[in-house]
Formats: sequence, C-alpha cells, structure tokens
Amino acid sequence: MLRCFALQGDGRMRAGIVFGVLSGAAWGAVFLVPALLPQFSPLLLASGRYLLYGAVSLLLVGRALPRLWRRLEKGELRLLVELALTGNLIYYVLLAGAVQMAGVASTSLIIGATPVVITLLGRRDAGAVSLRRLVVPLGMVLAGVACINLDVLLSAHAQARPLGGRVLGMALAVGAVLSWAWYAARNARFLQSQSRFDGNQWSLLWGMVTGALGGLVWLAVLALPGDAFLPGADTTSADWTRFWALNLFLAIACSWFGNWMWNAAARRLPLTLSGQMLVFETLFALLYGFTWAQRWPTILELVAVGLLVAGVVMSARRHAQPPGAAPVPH
Repeated sequence: MLRCFALQGDGRMRAGIVFGVLSGAAWGAVFLVPALLPQFSPLLLASGRYLLYGAVSLLLVGRALPRLWRRLEKGELRLLVELALTGNLIYYVLLAGAVQMAGVASTSLIIGATPVVITLLGRRDAGAVSLRRLVVPLGMVLAGVACINLDVLLSAHAQARPLGGRVLGMALAVGAVLSWAWYAARNARFLQSQSRFDGNQWSLLWGMVTGALGGLVWLAVLALPGDAFLPGADTTSADWTRFWALNLFLAIACSWFGNWMWNAAARRLPLTLSGQMLVFETLFALLYGFTWAQRWPTILELVAVGLLVAGVVMSARRHAQPPGAAPVPH
C-alpha cells in the first residue's frame, strides 16, 4: 500500500506516513468495542478505557515521571487537560454513542471526514499545500463521506436500526469529527514547536492526565442518582470481565501505542497531510467491522473506500511535489 505514495526520497515524510498507517491500524479497533459491549453506556466505556490508559501510562513512565514532569512548562498541563478532553474523553463518548446508534461501518466512514476538517485548520501552517492544489483530493474524500451517508439511510443492513437513532448516531459522529480535529491541530502544532518531548513521552503524559480525568468521570457516574449510565441488573460478572479485558486492550494497543505512532507522524508531517492519515483508521475500522459482522461491503461502501484511498494518496503526492513540478510517475 505504501508504494502508492511514491514520495520522492523524503525519508522524514515516508517515516511519518508509516507511523500514520500504524496509528490507523491501532485506532481502527476503537469502533468495534462499543458494538461488542452494547449494554455499557458510552460514558462508562470512555471512563473505563481511559482509566486503564492512565494506569498503563503511569506504569510505563515509572521512575522517569519526576524528570518528565519537571520539563512541563507553564500552560502545558492545561494543554494536556484540553487534549485529554477533546482527543480522548469527549471524542470517545461521542464515537461510542454513534457506533451503538448508527453502526460500526457508518460511524467509521463519517469519521472519514476528519482529514478535510484538519486540512482546513492547517492551511496556513508551515509545509501546508495551498487549498487550490488540494481541491480534487479533498473533494474525493467528501464524496466518499457522502456515499456512506446515503448508504446509512438506504441500505438493508442499516434499515434494521430506527431512522431517528441512525440520524442521531450520525450527528454524534459529526461531533466526534469536530472534537478530534480540534485536538489534532493543537497537538500537532505543539509537537512541532518543541523538542523536549518525543512522541512516546508526550503520549504517556497525556495518558496520565486522561486517566485522572477518566477516574473522575467514573466516580461521577457512580455518584449520579439512578442508573442511567450503568448497565442493567442482568449484567453478569462475565460481562464485566469482558468490559475490563477489552478496555485494557484499547488502553495498550489503541491509546498508548496508537497515540505514540500518531505523535511520531504529527512531528514529521505538515498538518494538511497528517490529518489525512486518518483515512487509514477508517479503512481498518471497516475491515474489522465487516469481519465482525460477517458481511461484505455494499456497493456504496466500496465506492466510499475507493474515493477515500484515492483522495489521501493524491494529497500525499501533492505534498511531496513542489508547486509546478511534474507529477510523480507511477
């Protein structure tokens, strides 16, 4: 797949794309877990996942914590809190709700619009390509998202869900796009402006802050009157074991490893390109979702996948070419 990019000897950009693909492979799994745990609310799923992410991060940091903590400058702890909310807790609550209402495939392809939003946010950043040169690839990404929105409303597998629930799920997915795009822009600009933290160190600090917030959310859920956010009385110990096992997997594979790979990509790629690496999250989410559902994609879903892949490959090539240069040969 990576040969499709054929970047002209730019090792830094090549490495950034590899890291972006690896983060997408890890993050694709986050769409499947809410479908595997339908009896647990999105708020409980998010707090459980990030509580464990914080514990894993603290374990991995170990005795280096005081040294890393001393490196934080004024305002950076507040930034970590903002990133933890928009890139983790708020984002995942919205995403989990969207998956449970609209389905894995529909949510993952709506999230595919994130590259477009991030590109618009990063259009004035260093290394950005002018929007005029990105009109065609961004148009292909938007067309892919339009295809899946049509599929959500018309396809046979989607008709099994109530229309109101599907529409609300799509709205939650759009909210997740906006939340994560804001995080991605803030995070990438910070990482590119400093050299005190590498991608893994920043991921671990971010994880500990997210874990603390996740713990507070968990306590709030338990303290709220009633049981609106808690699973039903028929939830068994086996269900809770599966809940913690899957969230531990998310904490290690998706949160720690996926965030590490994303931070490494964000340090090497301009924002207008790094955001489009999220297409791989969509593709892996679709692969996992179709495998779990034991079905083949619909025609519209196949068209959407083709448009998303073609759009991000074209965008990568245009980032690798200076304006006015001849196209890179296939």
